[in-house]
Amino acid sequence: MRDDLSDQGLAAITAEEWGPGYRFWHSIQALLAQRGPDGTTSLVRVASHLIILTIAVAVLLFSRLQLPHWEIAEAPFDSAPAQDTDTRPPVVNGDAAQIGSFVRAAVPFTIIPDRPRVEILVHTVEAGDTLSGIAEKYNINVETLMWANGLEQNPDLLRLGQELIVLPVNGVYHTVESGDTVESVAKKYRAKPEDIIGFPLNNLSAKNRNLTVGQKIVVPGGSKPYIARQVQIYTGAAPQGASRGSGRMIWPAAGSITQGYFWYHRAIDIGSYIGNPVRAADSGYVVAAGWNDVGYGNYIVLDHGNGFQTLYAHLNRYFVNAGDSVGQGTVIGHVGSTGRSTGPHLHFEVRLWGVPQNPFDYLR
Repeated sequence: MRDDLSDQGLAAITAEEWGPGYRFWHSIQALLAQRGPDGTTSLVRVASHLIILTIAVAVLLFSRLQLPHWEIAEAPFDSAPAQDTDTRPPVVNGDAAQIGSFVRAAVPFTIIPDRPRVEILVHTVEAGDTLSGIAEKYNINVETLMWANGLEQNPDLLRLGQELIVLPVNGVYHTVESGDTVESVAKKYRAKPEDIIGFPLNNLSAKNRNLTVGQKIVVPGGSKPYIARQVQIYTGAAPQGASRGSGRMIWPAAGSITQGYFWYHRAIDIGSYIGNPVRAADSGYVVAAGWNDVGYGNYIVLDHGNGFQTLYAHLNRYFVNAGDSVGQGTVIGHVGSTGRSTGPHLHFEVRLWGVPQNPFDYLR
């Protein structure tokens, strides 16, 4: 047996007889045949080559292995209710929740939407209050505030400490008179009978439509006709040599707009300080100057000779008299808070042939 394993015996074996180890054996023989400096085979060299060959063979063998393939099957969704005590919803954001999935916990907070006010409030007038500012505060129209408090004839009729009725909706606050019915009241204010019946504060119903004299009811969506405020002014002939206006007006006073032009306030209010100069918006002549009893206090009316007239109210002082000719920009008075006024401001009106106009259309 030993003789068969000698070098000659191994050399006599053919490649076919060796099988797959033939090339590997000859590689070992080639490595062992190399000599070191002293004529012997280096053990370190042999060992390093053997390690490299072993690694190469291992990599080749490992690359041919096929690792087992594991597939994780999804658990089928069971539409039947679960038997445990988990009460979380099976659907999250529109997708079916899988078994063991996480769902967002409910947030114990409810957003309550704004609900319309149904009660009637009372506002006490303070310094600096204006009708438009009060109306904006309570989210109603200025006209509604006027109608509920009888201020149609004089929107400037505000006093410190005065109490104003503030309706919860836009409309009219009506005091029932003899002969009034739901239908007649609705027709008077151009409203709908069903809106009057359906408003909670009126305590009416389809079966109980009776109104009592003196009863106050809210007419939602109702409106009153406009009644122009009359002011007595000089109507004589224009003074000889009176200046004529151009129709292009300048701002009569410096300040900020505290109340604009609207249906029942046919003017603008310019908030300022007492003593601030008031100037003629356009050239013309004075047709009225003095004290007015309907709320204007000290006031001036100018006629501009071209169909336009301008009015300046709540003045602290005035420096012109009826019949005086004034040029555009002439100082005719000082800002004040006389008459029905809650603070210093200039009430400024523009009229064309007696019809109130929006001053913003003419000021430059």
